[in-house]
Amino acid sequence: MLDTAPAVRKPPGRRTSGRVRLRRRPRLGPYLLIAPTVAVIAVLMFWPMIQIGIMSFQKVGNRQLRGEPAEQVGTGNFEKILNDPFFWQTLKHTVLFAAVAVTLTLVIGTLVGLLLNKLGKRMSAFVAGGVMIAWATPPVTAAIIFSWLFGSTGGLVNWTLDLLPDALVGGGWSDHNWFATPLSTYTVLTVCVVWQACPFIAVSVLAGLKSVPGELYEAARVDGSGAWRTFWSITYPMLKPIFLVLVVMSIIWDFKVFTQLFIMSGMANRDAFNLSLYAYSEAFGSLNPKLGMGSAIALVLTVILLVVTALYVRVMVRQGETK
Repeated sequence: MLDTAPAVRKPPGRRTSGRVRLRRRPRLGPYLLIAPTVAVIAVLMFWPMIQIGIMSFQKVGNRQLRGEPAEQVGTGNFEKILNDPFFWQTLKHTVLFAAVAVTLTLVIGTLVGLLLNKLGKRMSAFVAGGVMIAWATPPVTAAIIFSWLFGSTGGLVNWTLDLLPDALVGGGWSDHNWFATPLSTYTVLTVCVVWQACPFIAVSVLAGLKSVPGELYEAARVDGSGAWRTFWSITYPMLKPIFLVLVVMSIIWDFKVFTQLFIMSGMANRDAFNLSLYAYSEAFGSLNPKLGMGSAIALVLTVILLVVTALYVRVMVRQGETK
C-alpha cells in the first residue's frame, strides 16, 4: 500500500526568518556602481577643499612653498580679512552683481522660455538649439568677445555709439574705456554673464512648460485671464520647484564669477574686485603669495554659498512636507 501519511511541514517561523534574512541582505551592486564617481569627486573636490580649510589657519608663503613647515596662525587670517575694509567692498560688489545678474537672467530667460513655448515644435527646437550656443560658449571665449566689443580702441560698441547723434548719447565714445570704473566694469560683466546664462534658464523653463497640462491654460482663456494673471496663477505655481533650483544655481554661479572679470578688468583695477578675484590676488597676485589669506577668503565664499544651498534645501523639504 502507498504511504498516505501527511508530509511533515517545516514550521512557518523558519521560512519567515529565512525571508527576513534574505530581505536584509545588503545589496552591494548600487554602491559599487557609484564608488568610482564618489572617488573621483572626493579626489577632485573634497581633498582640495580640505587643503584650503587647513591653509586658511596657516601662514603659507614662498618659504612654505620651498618646503619649510607652515606657521599656525589660528584665526589670524580671518581676523585680518574681516577687519579689512577692502574685503567688505569686494563682498558688496559680489552681492550686488549677483542680485542684478540673477534677476536679469531669470526674467529674460523666463520670457525667452515662454516665447519658445509659443512656437511650433520644430521651430522651438531649432531656436532653442541656437540660443544654447551662447550657454555652451566657454567663459574665456565669451570674456574675450565682450572685451573686444567694449574695447576702447576698435570696439564695436564705442564705434556704434560714436555714429549716433551727440544730442542722443553724448560725445567722446571713440576712445571710451568701459573698464575704468567699477560701475561700467560690472555693467559689461553683467551683460556678458546674462547673455551666457539666459539660454539655460530658457530651456529649463521650456522643459517645465511641456509638463503643464494644456487644459489649465484653456480654462484660463475661457475665464478671460490675461497673460500676466495666467503666469502667476498657473505657470509660476506649476514651475515653482524649477524656479527655486534655477535661482540657487544662478546665485552660486554668479557669486563665484572669476574668469570673465579677470580677463576683462585684470589685476590692475582693484576697485572692481569681487571675492573670487580678491582671493586670487592674495594667493597668487604678487611675488610674495599669501596662500593662507587667499584660502581664508575662498573659505568665506564657500560658507556663504553653503548657507544659500542650505536655505534652498530647507524650502524644498518644507514644500515636500506640505504636499
